[in-house]
Amino acid sequence: MTVATSQTGGMARLRRIAALIRKEGWQVVRDPSSIAIGVVMPMLLLVLFGYGLSFDVKNVPVAIVMEDVSAEARGAASSFELSDYFNAVQVKTMAEAERMMLDKRVNAIVRIPPDFARRMEQGTAEIQVLVHGTDANTARISLGYAQGAVATWMAREAAMGQIIASPPVSIESRLWFNDANNSSYFLVPGLIVLVMTLIGALLTALVVAREWERGTFEALFVTPVRPVEILLGKTVPYFILGMIGLALSILGAKLLFGVPIRGSLGLLVAVSMLYLIVALGIGLLISSLTKSQFVASQITIIATFLPAMMLSGFMFDIRSMPVAIQVITHVFPARYFVSVLQTLFLAGDIWPVILPNAAVLAVMASVLIALAIRATRKTIG
Repeated sequence: MTVATSQTGGMARLRRIAALIRKEGWQVVRDPSSIAIGVVMPMLLLVLFGYGLSFDVKNVPVAIVMEDVSAEARGAASSFELSDYFNAVQVKTMAEAERMMLDKRVNAIVRIPPDFARRMEQGTAEIQVLVHGTDANTARISLGYAQGAVATWMAREAAMGQIIASPPVSIESRLWFNDANNSSYFLVPGLIVLVMTLIGALLTALVVAREWERGTFEALFVTPVRPVEILLGKTVPYFILGMIGLALSILGAKLLFGVPIRGSLGLLVAVSMLYLIVALGIGLLISSLTKSQFVASQITIIATFLPAMMLSGFMFDIRSMPVAIQVITHVFPARYFVSVLQTLFLAGDIWPVILPNAAVLAVMASVLIALAIRATRKTIG
């Protein structure tokens, strides 16, 4: 009889949870904002960030000051004119080039001195490169491109026998995991973090806080439904919505940007589900503590979305941050998810990276869900 009673109670619990899930599912379908955040927002973020945000520098406007008209000088200038990374224009004087730099019509100046050909015969030739430094990142990349253009020209001249004193050591470089040197390969996987954070944390926090404001939760509390069942019924539809957002993001990464997935797709989905549970737990906890849509949205953005963008390694290398900030980044789950995503997309199933980060996410998910349930029970009491 005890076993039968337990089975009957279990079936009743499942029916209650299923009813809550159906109710919340219809609410999601009827709410345009939920569909917008869960379906439209992932594609919008993917297009805006993927096409609009890029760390690649191309078509850098550069002024070439030709103070030498020799064949050697013209050959050196051609290395910039024929490069896809520069949009070169020749000028005759440094004064004219400096005016163009001040007017921000060019970002760099390449000066070929008047004794360039003679110094080449002596092995002491120099090319002066001046870069606009207001944008330090662009300046550093442009300078590297300029050095590469000169090195390519020297190698070509040495191969043709024009330069006798060729460098004793040749350098053959290769870029691992991103042979195309395309920043989209680095950025697009990180966008999944933003999508999952928006759906999991922000959308859940807003919806649950709205239920508190409307008094819907109080009406449920007088029924036999338990707090765990209420939270489960609230989160399952948004979990499904988050997985739809993940699928759209992966498809967009492959079809729009050609980002490779070198790791296991199943592992990628599994870790994403883990992070989505973490995000849902954060949203539930914040909404249970605040019970206000406005306050919940502000706290969620500050605690989840901004760290996911700024402190996760998505846009900025964590190792280049101050030590104190590096320590703080360990608090935010997005840091661990970004590391796993970039590894699975670009490197493969690198277990020494995946397992520790996934373990941290699993611990965070357990703690956050437990805290959300406790906060809800405390409110009921």
